[in-house]
Amino acid sequence: MPFRPTNRQLQYFVSLADLGHFGAAARACHVSQPTLSAQLKLLEEQLGVALIERGTGSACPTPAGTVILPLARTVLAGLDEIVATASLGAGNLGGLIRLGVAPTIGPYVMPRMLPHLHDRHPRLEIYIREDRPLTLESGLADGSLDCVLTPLPLTGERFESVAICEETVFLGIPTEHPIAREKRISVKMLSGERLLTLGKGHRLFDQVQDLCDASGARLREDYEGTSLDALRQMVSIGMGLSLFPATYVAFEFAKERNVVLREIGGWPIRRTICLAWRQDSVRREHFQSLASEAKTAFATLTDSGSIRVIDD
Repeated sequence: MPFRPTNRQLQYFVSLADLGHFGAAARACHVSQPTLSAQLKLLEEQLGVALIERGTGSACPTPAGTVILPLARTVLAGLDEIVATASLGAGNLGGLIRLGVAPTIGPYVMPRMLPHLHDRHPRLEIYIREDRPLTLESGLADGSLDCVLTPLPLTGERFESVAICEETVFLGIPTEHPIAREKRISVKMLSGERLLTLGKGHRLFDQVQDLCDASGARLREDYEGTSLDALRQMVSIGMGLSLFPATYVAFEFAKERNVVLREIGGWPIRRTICLAWRQDSVRREHFQSLASEAKTAFATLTDSGSIRVIDD
């Protein structure tokens, strides 16, 4: 049988790569420093490659270690999934879910989703990490996240997903802007306009960039929004126009008087939100249940018709 690293060896390697110090990694793994060092050296000898560069008081992955590190994370995440599934079963969705959520979704959907989820699975713990979709996908790929709630498209090839809903993306215009009086906005009306957006790594950045390319509008890269709230406030004082998804609109625009929302004729902008996980995950049933809970949460926001829950 070919050599296979043990889970402890992989844990020591990942911990050392994360913490950058042998002593700190040993404490995190609850072993002595000589034990950790000996096991890492044995792992390197058995693999025939150096994984860690040793420096004075510090340690970092070698080029080979950098390549192997995400594979080690995935293996450890898979072992955690097996233990969770076996010990707590499907009735509690594995007992723990590390969920990544895009910040253009989480603050508006999670408050409706989590209480109902807790009522149905009171022993379930959910650790939530909000970040840009591209960063969430990296966390999903390396095993630090179990699943992610994010807009499509997914860039990874090793993911499985369930489409949750499709929603309209509106153009936000300052009320004092001349085109705010128009009921229908055409693409050509945006020529020369300034468009604001979230930073790179957000799906909305890509949609704003596409709209600029199609209309001749200018992307204001000198003023990059850090949140949809920040974009709304900048639009309200006339700094430019921007895009806002219907989920955000349903929560935050009820009392907004300085920004009007319009759809763009001939350029319908939609986005699809999905729950994604690794294809090789043993917790597919858990994540499908979580996706159903997400659909229930989104269904409470469909009064305007701009959010459509996608049936199985």
